[in-house]
Amino acid sequence: MTAPRIELTRLTGVPVEEVAALLNEPGNARHMPLVGEPFTVPAAEAWVGAKDAQWAEHGYGPWAVMVDDRFVGWGGFQHEEAGADLALVLDPAHWGLGAAVARRMLQVGFEQLGLPVVLVALPHSRTSPDRALARWGFEPAGETTFGEVVFRQYRLTADDWRAALGGR
Repeated sequence: MTAPRIELTRLTGVPVEEVAALLNEPGNARHMPLVGEPFTVPAAEAWVGAKDAQWAEHGYGPWAVMVDDRFVGWGGFQHEEAGADLALVLDPAHWGLGAAVARRMLQVGFEQLGLPVVLVALPHSRTSPDRALARWGFEPAGETTFGEVVFRQYRLTADDWRAALGGR
C-alpha cells in the first residue's frame, strides 16, 4: 500500500463550495466553537480571502490540505499576538492523517518559514491532547481567549521541535 501524497497549497486554489462543505461538516463544527452560522458560499469566499491575506501580511498563513490531489482540509499558521498559531481541520474521513499533516506543517514552519515558536490553541471539547502534543515537544502554556471562548494553549519552540524529533 502506497502512503498518501500530502501537499500544502493555497486555499484560493480550491473551489469555494468544497471549502464551505468542510467548514459546515458537523464533526468538525463541534471543535470549532468560534464558528457561528453555517457558511454560505459567499461567506466561505470571504473567509478564504481573509485566511489567504495572512500570507502577504505575515509571511505565513493557512494552506489547503490536499491528499492525492483531493481537498481534504485546511490548516497552517495564523498570526496571533503571542506567535504563529497552528490550526488543522480535516474531513472526518481523513482524521487519521492528522499527525502526518501536522508534522509536515511544523516542518515547513520551522525549517522553511523560520518560525521561532508555534502555538496550538485547543477548545475544551478536545479531550486529552497533552500526551500527543508532548511527543513533539509542545508544552502547556496556560489558556487563551478568542472572542468569548477559552482555549487550552500549548507552545513549541524550533529548538524543542528539533530536540523532540532528533533533528528529523
